[in-house]
Amino acid sequence: MPALRVFLASGFTPLHLGSFLLAHCRRLFPGRNVTLETGLYGDLLGNLRRGIEVRADAIAVTIEWSDIDPRLGVRQLGGWTPESVSAICANVRKTVPRLEQTLGEATTAATLVISPPTLPLPPFSHEPIWQLGAVESSIRSTVNQLLERLAGSPAIRIISPEAVDSVSVLTDRFDITSEINTGFPYTMKHADRCGDLLARAICNASPKKGLITDLDDTLWRGILGEVGSQGVCWDLSGKAHIHGLYQQFLAALASRGVLVGVASKNDPGLVAETLRNRGDLLVGTSQLFPVDSSWNPKSEAVGRILKAWNVAADSVVFVDDSALELEEVRCSYPEIEAFQFTPNDPKAVWSLINQLQALFGKSEIRQEDRLRANSLRSAVEFSSAGDEGTDQDVFLSQLEAVISVSLTVDPGDGRPLELINKTNQFNLNGGRILEPDWRAHLADPNGLAVVVTYQDKFGPLGKIAVIAGHKTGRTINIRSWVMSCRAFARRIEYQCLKLLFELGEADEISLDYQETARNGPVRDFLTQMRGTELTSPVLIKRADFENSCPALFHTVTRICPCVPPGLDHSSDA
Repeated sequence: MPALRVFLASGFTPLHLGSFLLAHCRRLFPGRNVTLETGLYGDLLGNLRRGIEVRADAIAVTIEWSDIDPRLGVRQLGGWTPESVSAICANVRKTVPRLEQTLGEATTAATLVISPPTLPLPPFSHEPIWQLGAVESSIRSTVNQLLERLAGSPAIRIISPEAVDSVSVLTDRFDITSEINTGFPYTMKHADRCGDLLARAICNASPKKGLITDLDDTLWRGILGEVGSQGVCWDLSGKAHIHGLYQQFLAALASRGVLVGVASKNDPGLVAETLRNRGDLLVGTSQLFPVDSSWNPKSEAVGRILKAWNVAADSVVFVDDSALELEEVRCSYPEIEAFQFTPNDPKAVWSLINQLQALFGKSEIRQEDRLRANSLRSAVEFSSAGDEGTDQDVFLSQLEAVISVSLTVDPGDGRPLELINKTNQFNLNGGRILEPDWRAHLADPNGLAVVVTYQDKFGPLGKIAVIAGHKTGRTINIRSWVMSCRAFARRIEYQCLKLLFELGEADEISLDYQETARNGPVRDFLTQMRGTELTSPVLIKRADFENSCPALFHTVTRICPCVPPGLDHSSDA
């Protein structure tokens, strides 16, 4: 069982927080041997450095006010006089840059998750407790500016204060008895909630890919077949403002690259007319794909949408106002998360929107996210063009396909790891890689990592394939190989093997293949290559590949002109 070393860096005694963090990490990483290490009391900066020294995979950092000045806690006495307040402010301004520097050093060694101060400030200034004074404002501003700078780093994940507020009441967080007696300031409930949030930040689960929505009394208020296209509404005057907020949220999801489709029991012509003529829709009709309307069961429409998207049901959310329709879809697709839209309960809809944000939120929006919906439409055009009886060699030769190969990978680019951890169908073995393991692989002088970008006359697909492994002698050993389903049927997988043979001057490629419930496309490809039943590892000889490789029509360019260390054959001895 692979290990996952977590280090908890805090200035207070970690005590129960460490226990809860370990328990939640083990829950979220069932296939890893999770261990937890902690540091010394009262030394947050030193503990951060210890986390680096022990080569932890993830460092969880909890910052409290006493970490930026001990007089902002309760265990150091004699610091709340008017004369000391200015000294506290001055010390905060000195401590924060040192903390920022040490946090920056930690990002080079491990995944870093940070919990900003969660406890209330003590009554150290002269203002009444209801008034925000200049001193408190200055201290909070200094810390917030630090968080703003840190939030721009792709290697750092910061726990949202609002997320803490949603699970832990402010007045129930501080245990002064425990703080005085043991140096641990949290109540048990608050420690549990913080441990859960830190563990989830370490896990950084992949977001959902698509949302399928109903129309009547969901996307808009009213039954389209009864009130017509001009009768449905989503505004304050129609007492349907919550539908407008839902549309606005779907538009935001679509702009971030989330797939948004429609499954509606309605007359297809009337739906098409409404989407075409109602220019006041807050979600653009171009953002809704596909739109499936009929009088057949919703589960059939959902099935067609899943096929059009070529994604698994467990990556999709379904929203409908009817409990019956939700249950019918759940029976056919139990992996789908289905939610009820309750148009007469704005509070419940607002809660739903926040739940959806939790499922679809991601740390950054990449070029591939923005390309996703357009690439699906182009995939339909691609399939239609290829199904018109045209000879495949002729069809592919006219694609104007360009493959760009990046032979070195920027550790700050999250797309390759996202591909590895989200791709299921063309996935060599279904293996997932944690961010620390991926960074370690990229830093390994014997490792190789190749990223493939693709475009043709139907449009760009962005970064669509990742290959990772190492080279031993004249054998290239591939541990991970994934390719986006949007790139199927273009012979890109053959071009990938061809490039590996050429770049590494290899005699054979060894593939760590393992059959999964979903990776049929890679199984079929390798079976076709080998012509025999697959056993792991799958060995492909260069001569056999050259004899079986079909014609390739891609124009291949290298983004990085140098050969990465893992493919440097000059070291083979």
